[in-house]
Amino acid sequence: MSATAEAPSIQLDLDQVNRQLEDADALTILRWAADTFGPGLVMTSSFGAQAAVTLHLAVQVMPDMPVIAIDTGYLFPETYTFAEELTKKLKLNVKWFSANITSARQEALYGKMWDQGEEGYSRYHWLNKIEPMQRAIKELNVTAWIAGLRAGQTEHRAKLRTVELQNGIYKVHPILKWTTKDVHDYLTRNDLPYHPLYEQGYASIGDTHSSAPITADGNERAGRFKGLKQECGLHLPQTRDEDQSRQASGL
Repeated sequence: MSATAEAPSIQLDLDQVNRQLEDADALTILRWAADTFGPGLVMTSSFGAQAAVTLHLAVQVMPDMPVIAIDTGYLFPETYTFAEELTKKLKLNVKWFSANITSARQEALYGKMWDQGEEGYSRYHWLNKIEPMQRAIKELNVTAWIAGLRAGQTEHRAKLRTVELQNGIYKVHPILKWTTKDVHDYLTRNDLPYHPLYEQGYASIGDTHSSAPITADGNERAGRFKGLKQECGLHLPQTRDEDQSRQASGL
């Protein structure tokens, strides 16, 4: 259940690019991405707690930018309605993708994979998140992917740079250095909503079976995947060579 790494269609010197964007603000980074990748640029959104920030920033630069959203079939009802609200409010060009096998059939064949430890989660994430994302990248001819990751969310994200390469696709992180306060201030200043479940203690919101409220002093991702892991796999290396390359670069 892994992908083969591919060479990027656009060759960039990532060390130089990251030096160039070291002190750039989010909109400058997004404009650079739009100029560099053109129609091959997309963004992803889980329509989670603070999703409105990156969506609002991105449409200021490219109003018709495709927004890839992965429907696992297990999202909270509030997530579906929140996605519709933001789509209308920001006039988003959302492209929904989901697994090739229904959630009911998955449970019949494999049981409740999220109750089967890390191996079960890995199968679940491949079927419902990674494979649909790979299909979206292929169908939309993606060369670069904007993601609203922030360094303070997980150990993996703390090691990222503004622009990275993942499985032949460039990843651009315009708000990587933002704090939780930066996010709150931006949402307030621009009259943008948090996800409805945020006020109930859900700082990170994914599937119903793998998201839970956190304590006041908990990490934002502490309520995900029953504490077994912090990442679903979409933002992790998909090949051994890619992971070794990242480690060699000090990331």
